[in-house]
Amino acid sequence: MDLDSTLIGEILDAVDAGFDEQVRFTQDLVEYPSVRGAEHTAQEYMHNAMRDRGLGVDRFAIDVDSIKHHPGFSPVAVDYSNAINVVGTHTPKHAHGRSLILNGHIDVVPTGPLDMWSIPPYEPRIVDGWLHGRGAGDMKAGLAANLFALDALSAVGVQPAATVYVQSVTEEECTGNGALACLTRGYHADAVLITEPMNDTLVRANVGVLWLQIEVRGRPAHVYESNVGKSAIASAYKIIHALQTLEDQMNAERAQHRYFDNATKPITINVGKIAGGDWASSVPSWCTLDVRAGIYPGVSVDEAKRTLEQTIRAACKDDAYLSNNPPTVTYNGFTAEGYVLEEGTEAEATLRLSHADVFGAALKADVCPAYLDARVFALYDDTPAMVYGPVCERLHGFDERVELESVRNVTKTVALFMAHWCGLEAR
Repeated sequence: MDLDSTLIGEILDAVDAGFDEQVRFTQDLVEYPSVRGAEHTAQEYMHNAMRDRGLGVDRFAIDVDSIKHHPGFSPVAVDYSNAINVVGTHTPKHAHGRSLILNGHIDVVPTGPLDMWSIPPYEPRIVDGWLHGRGAGDMKAGLAANLFALDALSAVGVQPAATVYVQSVTEEECTGNGALACLTRGYHADAVLITEPMNDTLVRANVGVLWLQIEVRGRPAHVYESNVGKSAIASAYKIIHALQTLEDQMNAERAQHRYFDNATKPITINVGKIAGGDWASSVPSWCTLDVRAGIYPGVSVDEAKRTLEQTIRAACKDDAYLSNNPPTVTYNGFTAEGYVLEEGTEAEATLRLSHADVFGAALKADVCPAYLDARVFALYDDTPAMVYGPVCERLHGFDERVELESVRNVTKTVALFMAHWCGLEAR
């Protein structure tokens, strides 16, 4: 079926006609507090939405045993009983187009203190064209866009002429094991499109991420003889300073890494959590640092670990106590390498065409200094994996919000991309 200007116009109009419902759907989805370990209720909602659309639905928990030997696996120490993935499959009547995975993640990060939100995080509201709520942008608006792009095609009496997998995955915010579990379960396609909130741009290159915990031991003592003790918390600050110095060094080297030369701060080594001590009047005997470290594409996980551990050892070298009582380092969570979306693929050309039809401007590309599930498909399935999505502000912060007009236009782009990439047939 030819995708002429008339049909393009009808598809775009269909997105507009269904957009109020799409916004309500997104609001409903935001109301589910799908933090780690509690994603299953939101996934039930997604399961029902896919089933009601006539998609073949596969709902499954992540099976660690099936992925733990995969090079893309990230180690975990949590129960995966509620780490549910949902995949809806559109099967054409006569397949002749190219297959597609539309991917998105259902999990969200914790809210932090509720009294610091202007609008309660799980009470989504629209203010001046922005939808507010935890996960509104990252990335429940993208999940909705994937479904409603399919709806727009259906509304004009057509459907993709190739298999389309609509994936709603967990664990994107901490391991990437949800997307990996989809891959090892057998979901493959000719292209992948992930509707993460990327400000209407395409991700050209993406850093890898490591999570590590550093445990520092001290020597406890009563504060009246603190001179004989050794504060684990004070020692931990030496390590924090060393990691900050390493971060500065890695960012200073950004011009050596393809596509990152103009990035403001591609590498972040973030001490995201600190705990230590047992009693205000005792010299603390322990301190743990939970750290997230970014790594450039092309740098292996093993190389990144060596660099981090060498930095920690060097920070302890000139300290009489730490040199004889070195901290321990363990890895739990993200163990993910970065990737580059190579230029010149047909998938990217198709996305550029679709974006231009909607926005009336050329698609821009940029790098992303955060983790993205695209690495699973790019590194381990040799598939062009494109990350492209709406304008979002305050991701992981208070008052997270997504721009609805951007969501509308991204949905149109996804619908046209499907039409161009997969081809169309009558429903």
